[in-house]
Amino acid sequence: MSTPTNAASITYPQSDGKPMADNTKQFRWIVTIQGGLDALFRDHPDIFVAGDLLWYPVEGHPEICTAPDTMVAFGRPKGDRGSYLQWEESGIAPQVVFEILSPGNTIAGMTRKFRFYERYGVEEYYLYDPDTGELSGWQREGASLEEIASMAGWISPRLGVRFELEDDTLVVYQPDGERFATYVDLMQQRDRERQRADRLAARLRELGVDFEAE
Repeated sequence: MSTPTNAASITYPQSDGKPMADNTKQFRWIVTIQGGLDALFRDHPDIFVAGDLLWYPVEGHPEICTAPDTMVAFGRPKGDRGSYLQWEESGIAPQVVFEILSPGNTIAGMTRKFRFYERYGVEEYYLYDPDTGELSGWQREGASLEEIASMAGWISPRLGVRFELEDDTLVVYQPDGERFATYVDLMQQRDRERQRADRLAARLRELGVDFEAE
């Protein structure tokens, strides 16, 4: 595919005019997965994680783009971007992408996304339907994305995370066994830990331990 000679004057929109999510359930899953991966790789300056960011793989062709619900690009620095212009990212395509289905998604639309990911170099593609609990995955073999036979217990080669379906709901586990959590989950955990600490402090005071003296 050739690049137009006036490529420098071409505009690559930073929005496709579509909402990030169609409903609260889809939004919650997008945020949970993107946030979980961002936290997992927080100490890796060369791993870029984004949600709902337009990805342009071909310079000079702004019509060729899509916005994965979550994408991970290994070998690219962290930092804010208006879009992912692949030719400005050392030619590196996002290696892992996630899509969260909603009632507004169509078979034709998801088929186009699959073909896009297959053509432009994605190594792992995961698709989750929170309404049915169905999880599908594909892994690159040569020029094709081939379906993963069973996602239950599957460990992502790139991410190191493990996928489980518990009570027909997706659960993603970090390599250390901790599960991805929502912000509400994290706040509840913090509150429980604070309550335990308060109870321990109260008990020690009952036993005569003087904290201020220490």
